Amino acid sequence: MTLMPQPRHAAPRSPISGPALPVGLAVTAVGILLSIAAAPVATSAQKEPTLPEPVVVAEVPEVQVGATTAADPCSEPAVLEAIAVADDAAIIAGFGGGASFQAAVVAGNAPCISLDDPAHVWVVVNKARPLNPVDFAPASLVDIPLQMTTRSGQARADAAAAVGQMAAAAVAEGAGEIGANNGYRSYDLQVSTHASHVRNSGQAEADAASARAGHSEHQTGLAMDVVACSPSCGEIGAFGATPQGAWVAENAWEYGFIVRYEDVGSGITGYKPEPWHLRYLGPELAAAYHHGGFHTLEEFFGLPAAPDYAH
Repeated sequence: MTLMPQPRHAAPRSPISGPALPVGLAVTAVGILLSIAAAPVATSAQKEPTLPEPVVVAEVPEVQVGATTAADPCSEPAVLEAIAVADDAAIIAGFGGGASFQAAVVAGNAPCISLDDPAHVWVVVNKARPLNPVDFAPASLVDIPLQMTTRSGQARADAAAAVGQMAAAAVAEGAGEIGANNGYRSYDLQVSTHASHVRNSGQAEADAASARAGHSEHQTGLAMDVVACSPSCGEIGAFGATPQGAWVAENAWEYGFIVRYEDVGSGITGYKPEPWHLRYLGPELAAAYHHGGFHTLEEFFGLPAAPDYAH
């Protein structure tokens, strides 16, 4: 509000300018006038003090309620198309790659992905997670393109091709020849394999070194035990201390493999370290596993530790 300037009052006229008064009265009149002049004169400005200009209130910001819900990767057309043809690599690519796939699974944002399905590279089988069905067998198997030390010389086609490429790279880089001891083992073969460990070492020792039937990664066709073969193939127990063992530990992830049972993860997996036991995840997931610094599949997929069987 703008205030108009207040008019000033004219100075009072002196009665001295009027008709002459007697001397005594004149002196009295002058004294009265001086008293009046000395008294403060009230002005309208004093009666109506100036008020401060009103302040404009700032606009209150809008309140943001809630958060944006993450998109469902399982609804993406590329993922749906890949699922329809059971193309694991294309499914993972549809999620945005291995790290995005893993993050979605851990966050519970991948309802179309089952870690129990043994037909896929991301299946997790351990002492607490038996295969479903327990006598599962891969739809197809091919020969592993390496020198074998047993008759269990087959694996899934993708895993077999990848281990062949890995072994060729090891030779090219001077690490030496790599062979294989075991690939796919059926449910029935795993029954007899585990039973032989029990006979030789007792139940507790057997369970730390060999999976029970229905709980073995070998039954998926995605796992194989490798050996050093320079100049001849040795035992699997010696693999970790060989040049091939050191090379595999450092480079297997580039070909889609992880060393499934490391010493650092024994308390989670319930198995002794097995530097020879390779598990195929495919290059995308293996890279995410490696770069993420993981040492067990349980940690990678946010699953509970499984050091013991339920019964």
